[in-house]
Amino acid sequence: MLGFFILVLTGLQVISAEPIVDSNGYLTYCPCMGRFGNQADHFLGALAFSKALNRTLVVPPWVEYRRGETRSKQVPFDSYFSLYPIKEYHRVILMEEFMNELAPKLWPEEKRISFCYMERKSIYLEDANKADCHAKEGNPFGPFWDTFGVNFSNSEFYGPLHFDIHHSDISDKWNAQYPPQRWPVLAFTGAPASFPVQQDNRHLHKYLKWNRKFQDDARQFIRTMPKGAFIGVHLRNGIDWVRACDHVRDSQQLFASPQCLGYNNERGNLYAELCIPSKELIIRQIKRLLKNVKQSYPKNEVRSIFVASDANHMLKDLNTALQRMNVTAYRYPEDNPHLDLTILGLSNHFIGNCISSFSAFVKRERDVNGFPSYFWAFPKEKEKQHTKLHEEL
Repeated sequence: MLGFFILVLTGLQVISAEPIVDSNGYLTYCPCMGRFGNQADHFLGALAFSKALNRTLVVPPWVEYRRGETRSKQVPFDSYFSLYPIKEYHRVILMEEFMNELAPKLWPEEKRISFCYMERKSIYLEDANKADCHAKEGNPFGPFWDTFGVNFSNSEFYGPLHFDIHHSDISDKWNAQYPPQRWPVLAFTGAPASFPVQQDNRHLHKYLKWNRKFQDDARQFIRTMPKGAFIGVHLRNGIDWVRACDHVRDSQQLFASPQCLGYNNERGNLYAELCIPSKELIIRQIKRLLKNVKQSYPKNEVRSIFVASDANHMLKDLNTALQRMNVTAYRYPEDNPHLDLTILGLSNHFIGNCISSFSAFVKRERDVNGFPSYFWAFPKEKEKQHTKLHEEL
């Protein structure tokens, strides 16, 4: 009888382990543009796009670039975020799970076709005249697909179809042209989404939740700071950022700037200090916020500043400037940008860089949680004075 019971249990386990195939099809892509902030923007767009097509999103890993290494590293999505909240919005499966359990039968090697808007020129002479997506040429494209042993047998050019599912019937056109019965997997060479994230997709950030480890580590670090409220600030001041900011004078928008200027520049135009605020402006703006918080929340004054930065955290300058206000500046002792993001999201107040997609991640998270956020040098101080005068009149 015991043997029969074990046999039944074993049989049940085998049955339950059989993966269920989504008859509506799957969608995946290489997050091959930019670093984490850009990839997070693209993820929200791809999530909205997959839901509009009613296909399960095969969630790719994060593409990371390590100093001294020539090939990108692929870090599983759930190394940082929980998958369960996303499933409240739409069907998703980790790419690792999909490739191991479903791809061998559902997406065999001879049917692995890469999708791109139009043909991409090859970097190799022998393939220069071949009409193809060349989906694996270059870094991170090659290392990304190699991580899962994917080689493509052919290419599909989907132009003039696009990804704006909010202002057209494009999802119907996608499904008509690529029905899941004939095209069970749509694999894009890049994210099926725009950058920066469409305004219509910003609210999807509420489904992007840090996993338990990052939540616990962030709260543990916060407990080491002085008791009381704290301000989180993000400083972009590395040499690569300084060079990128040279484009401000020639652009209407740059990177994530729509988050403060508006998607149609309805709240202003680019200016230099929006991208690279001076040390004096940073200190002045922090002091102003400290005084405002003290007036508005006298029982929960700010006692510390948490600084995240890609280069100079300015701890010495900040601690000198804030000494008389009994406020101390801190940073996480190790370089851990994802934990920096988690801590910034939990701060009582946040000041970020309008142009930076790293800051934009924090801003979206705080928006969906109802937490206050501000930007360096925005709005311009003269504009603030003009607004105040206008309100008084």
